Amino acid sequence: MLRPRIIPCLLVREKGLVKTVKFSEGKYVGDPLNAVKIFNEKEVDELMILDIDATTNNREPDFELIRNIAIESRMPLCYGGGVKTVEQAKKIISLGAEKVAISSAAIENPQIISQIAKAVGTQSVIVVIDVKYRGVFKKAEVVIYNGSKPTGLHPVEFAKKCEELGAGEIVVNSVDRDGMMNGFDNKLIKEIREAISIPMTILGGASSLDDISSAIKNFGVIGVAAGSLFVFKGKYKAVLINYPNTIEKQAVLTNGRFNIY
Repeated sequence: MLRPRIIPCLLVREKGLVKTVKFSEGKYVGDPLNAVKIFNEKEVDELMILDIDATTNNREPDFELIRNIAIESRMPLCYGGGVKTVEQAKKIISLGAEKVAISSAAIENPQIISQIAKAVGTQSVIVVIDVKYRGVFKKAEVVIYNGSKPTGLHPVEFAKKCEELGAGEIVVNSVDRDGMMNGFDNKLIKEIREAISIPMTILGGASSLDDISSAIKNFGVIGVAAGSLFVFKGKYKAVLINYPNTIEKQAVLTNGRFNIY
């Protein structure tokens, strides 16, 4: 049975963990394997790891890193970054990841969604939709290559197309809210949630566990992912890998109100 999931999202650059702001900068926050070990102890629902430079640099997935992370991980693992072929997706699954995330490839070759779904199972195919508000009227648009290339696609229509092609889950990632910790894009999330029936995860903007709790209350059984919230602590953003304990997590799932700072 599906249930809400609270998901740390870790960004990898040159084998190290970084945290970006609006898909730029990139503050170093540690070693990915150490972070995985900590999240193991905290009994995380699921872990998402994205290599943010693989596609931009025309590099294939870092299979050695994926293998090492999968061996260490005691939680379901989703990995994305540089995936362009069915063979790459199959190898990632064979190394121990449960899910493969694609983004640019889904735009440039939409049929890759169906092909990967046939090869590894629909439940293992995740399409990450990076959304940015562009133009004079600030319209939502799907972007690729770390937000640098507009596609002309509206995120709601593209999410529907991904579902039709066999995606098992959609991740809606807000470029404008990345690292800002100013709350989720609830309006867009609602539009996409109402347009698709497959599982959905939201990412970009979480400032507190209250934000996660509200999202689960408002949108139901979804995954709620965050980066800054789980790698920084306090108003000065000291680097500290963290995750809600059992009591905090129960409060989140039952819409308890609290402030973790």
